[in-house]
Amino acid sequence: MTGDSVSSEPRPWMWIVWLALFAGLPAAVAGWEARAPRAGGEAHFARRGLSHAVRPPSPPPPVEPVAVYALPADRARALNAAIPFSRLANPAARPFRFEGSETDLARAVDCLAAAQIYEAGDDAVGERAVAQVVLNRVRHPAFPKTVCGVVFQGQERTTGCQFTFSCDGALARTPSPAAWDRARAIARGALAGDVFKPVGYATHYHTDWVVPYWSGSLDKLTRVGTHLFFRWRGWWGTPPAFRARTIDGGEPLIGRIARLSPAHSMATPLLPGAITPMADSADAIAAQARQAIGLDQIGKSVGGVRLIALADMRSFLVELPRGSKPDSWPESARTFCAGRSQCRIMGWTANDAPKELPLTLANLAAMRFSYIHDTQSGLQRALWNCDQTPRADKRDCMRRRVPVAMPAPPAPTGLAGVRRMDRFETVKIAPAPGTPPDDARQP
Repeated sequence: MTGDSVSSEPRPWMWIVWLALFAGLPAAVAGWEARAPRAGGEAHFARRGLSHAVRPPSPPPPVEPVAVYALPADRARALNAAIPFSRLANPAARPFRFEGSETDLARAVDCLAAAQIYEAGDDAVGERAVAQVVLNRVRHPAFPKTVCGVVFQGQERTTGCQFTFSCDGALARTPSPAAWDRARAIARGALAGDVFKPVGYATHYHTDWVVPYWSGSLDKLTRVGTHLFFRWRGWWGTPPAFRARTIDGGEPLIGRIARLSPAHSMATPLLPGAITPMADSADAIAAQARQAIGLDQIGKSVGGVRLIALADMRSFLVELPRGSKPDSWPESARTFCAGRSQCRIMGWTANDAPKELPLTLANLAAMRFSYIHDTQSGLQRALWNCDQTPRADKRDCMRRRVPVAMPAPPAPTGLAGVRRMDRFETVKIAPAPGTPPDDARQP
């Protein structure tokens, strides 16, 4: 073959090879890197080594209190952007199906709904993400084993609460009835098996304008709007770690959300005193045949008393009969509490009856009558609003609830907490542009 017999011009097939090498190959690598973290699901973890396959002998990692670096928001965003997303798989969590009594379910729904709406605002996507993180925590041995226990963990101290709304005063604000109803519907779905796939097995999250102390030590999984989601590294962040299901004695009562939730109203504090004399004891009422009272009777008269609302079939909000005598109000226990070992009745006169839920502080201040019994503890009390209905025995009086005007919340600074924001503005937490919908993302 002679030199002049070889053309110096590239042949057409050579252009194809060069194009594949310099354009197709980088694109293929980029595509593989984008898909790799989500391919393979739970089985992918088993291929990453013994650290992800065998439970370590050490206990679960400690749950750090909420604390952030004192940084300007723009600097915090830059630092958060510099933390790379994990390339490990991010499988969707297994469906969570609540196992417990009707009472426990009602309490769990309202605790979960409170976390959703106070953390994410009235936004369905953000609320689903928050609900998934809460349920992931319930399944993880590092956290309490009840929904309410997880949501209100550390509520007694401002530096230890896991969800800032439970200790920063946000609970003094009341969501709109429509927003509360939506939050409860999302919570019921999550407790019945609905899964929010994008956050996987995340147990932590924060907004991108703050940097918590723990953010650099956890695997960064995904972004949902302005929120970043994380899970623990090593075995404690893998699906096998999320197996705990034991409920520690049932869902606890959370008195701080009693005005939002009749299911938690049994925790309303009472004045000290002897058990109120009644025509029937709590045991005698609980031994009577239970009357079927359901949602279809809301707004109708039941035993001469109009039913306003009910929760878990043991807490009843009622409108007291016009012209009735206050001493006759405890008789409603015969109707509503028969056959129930725990029961609570809250009553208003027609002019003051709440028009919608959740209850406001003004609604609680206007309540005229309350009856409560718990056969397990032996409690039985009938209480009156003595400002409206004076009683000879002051032990029959409810605690006074005086509604106060709440000051406007401070402007968000991004420095005082992980999720500091105006709690009931519409906080849109939506997938980033180009992110496929849940059902299109590979688990």
